[in-house]
Amino acid sequence: MNILIHPTYFPSIAHFVAISQAETVTFEMADNFQKQTYRNRAYIYGANGKLLLNIPVIHSQKDRQQYVDVQTFNDENWQRNHWKSLESAYKTSPFFEFYEDELKPLFEEPVSNLLEFNRRCFQTICDCLQLEIETLQTTTFEKEPAQFTDLRYLVKAKGEKAPNFESYTQVFDDKHGFINNLSILDLICNEGPNALNYLESQKPFW
Repeated sequence: MNILIHPTYFPSIAHFVAISQAETVTFEMADNFQKQTYRNRAYIYGANGKLLLNIPVIHSQKDRQQYVDVQTFNDENWQRNHWKSLESAYKTSPFFEFYEDELKPLFEEPVSNLLEFNRRCFQTICDCLQLEIETLQTTTFEKEPAQFTDLRYLVKAKGEKAPNFESYTQVFDDKHGFINNLSILDLICNEGPNALNYLESQKPFW
């Protein structure tokens, strides 16, 4: 299976289920930026339930802006805030300390370009999962690409019903129950080295 997906901020579990079962992964690099998508947001499991992590971006005066050109808005120090949220959510999880040294630099090193930052996050997660995968990139935008299994719809953060995945133990599930299809961060902090086995064992939804 050759999949086409968007690079997103700490991708959802649905993204990584597809990635882990794909033969090749191609990133869409020639599209326009759209608001309210996983391009600049991720959901984790906080003490009060589902918690949004949103990267503020600088919006162009033009109607359309290429994703590759989007710059992050850093005046409010979102990196520090996101790291604090992750610590609060997962410090008591079984494997947060195990991956902390790999994750923390992403929130300390300066960020300017959203897409490049998302690529760094993706590679870091692949390292945590010990998932060796080579990614390709598009150079032109195709609305209906014939050579790929088109999973670009997974970028939508609202209005799309996520596949139902098998439950696993989450930090606050005694309060709010199992929350499906959060960021991959939730899975690796809770399942650790078993996370890749979990991803590979889920039923295909495409």
